[in-house]
Amino acid sequence: MIERPAPQSSEPSFDRPAGTSRRGFLKGTAGAGAIAAASPLVAPMVHAAGSDVIKVGLVGCGGRGSGAAEQALTADSGARLVAMADVFTDRLTDALSALKSSDVGAKVDVPKDRQYDGFEGFKHVIDQVDLVLLTTPPHFRPIQLTYAVSKGVNTFVEKPMAVDGPGLRTFIQACKDAKAKNLSLVNGFCWRYDGPRRETMKQVFDGKIGKIKAIETTYNSQGVWDPRKTREQCGSDMEYQLRNWYYYSWLSGDHIVEQAVHGIDTMNWVMQDKLPVRCWGVGGRQVRTDPKYGNIWDHFSVVYEYPEGVRGYHHCRHWVNTPNQVKDYILGTTGTADVFGNAITGENKWRYRAARERASGNGGAHSDMYQVEHDEMFAAIRAGKPTNNGEQAATSTLLAIMGRDAAYTGQVLTPDQVLNSKTDLSPAKYEFGPNPVPPVPVPGVTKFA
Repeated sequence: MIERPAPQSSEPSFDRPAGTSRRGFLKGTAGAGAIAAASPLVAPMVHAAGSDVIKVGLVGCGGRGSGAAEQALTADSGARLVAMADVFTDRLTDALSALKSSDVGAKVDVPKDRQYDGFEGFKHVIDQVDLVLLTTPPHFRPIQLTYAVSKGVNTFVEKPMAVDGPGLRTFIQACKDAKAKNLSLVNGFCWRYDGPRRETMKQVFDGKIGKIKAIETTYNSQGVWDPRKTREQCGSDMEYQLRNWYYYSWLSGDHIVEQAVHGIDTMNWVMQDKLPVRCWGVGGRQVRTDPKYGNIWDHFSVVYEYPEGVRGYHHCRHWVNTPNQVKDYILGTTGTADVFGNAITGENKWRYRAARERASGNGGAHSDMYQVEHDEMFAAIRAGKPTNNGEQAATSTLLAIMGRDAAYTGQVLTPDQVLNSKTDLSPAKYEFGPNPVPPVPVPGVTKFA
């Protein structure tokens, strides 16, 4: 049975695993993608265990995991997928088949004895790779990252980073340990890797809209996939919840944490990862009320109060038969930045021009942000200049959990309260059997602890 590592007050000193270090890839000859080729910071490379091969493992074989694996193998000519794990064998088998038939199929070498299922499978993958892709439901991130760092393995960690305060504390400790070990830890907040978006944010930081006064982020959609299995089709409560993980707060953190956190990350980016003073919010479960939708809500509206009177406004909802709106605006004293529209209105009008960016060698508007994050990760590993943006990702995750808990309870909350919360959403046991689910939160009834 896996256990969540206890948060620690000081950084532990882990022993390096026997054999060759998994972080020492430098000075070889294998390519590391377009980013590595273009970057003046890339140093000569060395090999991992005398080879150009970087052994990659995949933990979590859903759609995002399969996509991340394909992008990782595309990013570096020496990358090889050598081990995979998922709690369900069928998910692993389907993902492996798809990867083998993809454009990177020749770089997939995962025989039966390197395919692992169950709750402990992730350990077997991490034990034999140089870099692991952690793409399971968010609840498991802190547990799996802690183990990977203890083994000296570089990581790509999909967003969000945790679903509650105890998990986030564990994740932050693992980030610090990874930094102390000189490991790369790259997060999955992909919007920060989008070229036009980066350029728009640069204009904001250069003062094109004046002093920032407010940020408005919206992630209104019709929702994600409907529950994939009925309870009758599953052998236990645990299987049913894992099959339909999005609809259970212990697994996803609710949709404000799992999906709309992208918009909240934009807010965090604008504020240069500085925490707000407090937040409050509202929300509920108005449309998606059927019990098959677990215990999450279908809409949130949250206000974040920053120092100097800056406010962040976040709205998100999952309602069918309603229009989608996913937008971010930054309001300043002299103008407004439309982050998705890559444009500024006001005194200093500006619009991103893809042709100009392509001419300057920055890739233009058609660069794939999902691919760029892997290109940059592998380039950093090959260069011996590890990237660790885990704590930035933890801050964005904290804001999302903070907004959710403020709305759930109807209380005004601070970052310290939420980070130090005692509310642990973990199940009593990680095994296939009964797993009671807490009721849908009700403001004024649900308590913050």
